[in-house]
Amino acid sequence: MARWSPLALVIGLLAAVGLYGSTAAVAAAPLTVAQAISQQSGASATVRGYVVGQPTATSTVIRSNYPNDYALALADSASQTSTSSMLYVQIPSAFRASWGMQSNPSLLGRQIDVTGTLSEYFSHPGLTSSTAFAFAGTTPPTSSTTTPPTTSTTAPPPTCEAYYTAACGKAGAALKSALNTIISNQTKISYDAVWDALKNTDQDPANSNNVILVYSGISRAKSANGGGNDNWNREHVWAKSHGDFGTVTGPGTDLHHLRPEDVNVNATRGNLDFDNGGSAVPEAPGSKYDSDSFEPRDAVKGDVARMIFYMAVRYEGTDGFPNLELDNVVNNGTAPYMGKLSVLKQWSLQDPPDAFEKRRNDVIYNSYQHNRNPFIDHPEWVSSVWP
Repeated sequence: MARWSPLALVIGLLAAVGLYGSTAAVAAAPLTVAQAISQQSGASATVRGYVVGQPTATSTVIRSNYPNDYALALADSASQTSTSSMLYVQIPSAFRASWGMQSNPSLLGRQIDVTGTLSEYFSHPGLTSSTAFAFAGTTPPTSSTTTPPTTSTTAPPPTCEAYYTAACGKAGAALKSALNTIISNQTKISYDAVWDALKNTDQDPANSNNVILVYSGISRAKSANGGGNDNWNREHVWAKSHGDFGTVTGPGTDLHHLRPEDVNVNATRGNLDFDNGGSAVPEAPGSKYDSDSFEPRDAVKGDVARMIFYMAVRYEGTDGFPNLELDNVVNNGTAPYMGKLSVLKQWSLQDPPDAFEKRRNDVIYNSYQHNRNPFIDHPEWVSSVWP
């Protein structure tokens, strides 16, 4: 009678149940970058590629002096320089310290695997809502001075606060509809009441007698509200002519898009859509404008974007007010549209919510309207509502 060794017995048992020598149990290979670019379907996938820089615009990828940890670009070759052959990867906050280019510049040239959603990012073929990052097993470049972690990291699921219970777990149109239902439950205030409300919502953290002007960044006395030179007035960030709602109680008095601003700067902005570029705005350092668009200073680009996103979700034409929507053009005139969507999405990523913006959201919720701007609480929902 033949005698089997213990090892042979183990192998025999594994083979009997199909776990040894089976090709069916082998995981599918990651997609190449070229495959990922051609499959922008919204499906989840793992993509393998070389880190070739950080995207900062639709056709711009930089390879040094990285401005932040929000994104990286992958290619099938470490020497690739054509952005058309690159995949832009969004880096969620949970991964930025380990996989962001500013914090880890030695990632350049490394081959990695990233799992996420195959969808556009910066209006370019991309991988968004990433859930895992890992090295593909290549040898680090000899010039590397920083060694990022060698294990895969998985992002925790987003927190679902009680306020957003009806929205959590949803995406796309379903998420937008759920958020509209949630935030439409609000207390409305009069246009006169906006004056005193802004003195609270936009109070200067360093001087309780002043407010911060949104585009100018200037701290000005609360008492200097009015219509004259060196006064501040009520700026409708979603221009009230875009939908022709004026100062009607509702969209015309909604604190989530009303901010203090210098009278002259407010007039310069007028009803312009938002986009990059233009000439400097007098009395508003860092802001620019041209014949059809306005660009706010960098510190509030995200604030502006998230106010616009709020308005487009809150006002859907179902409660007697115009149906406000976003588009990717400027010169919208009196139509109930606001652009430029691709730029606003970029601004939201570049300038995440800060303490001032979060406090403002809390004050509006607790003291005035009793509703919130969901894109301050969950900025990751922007790419889900507007993929």
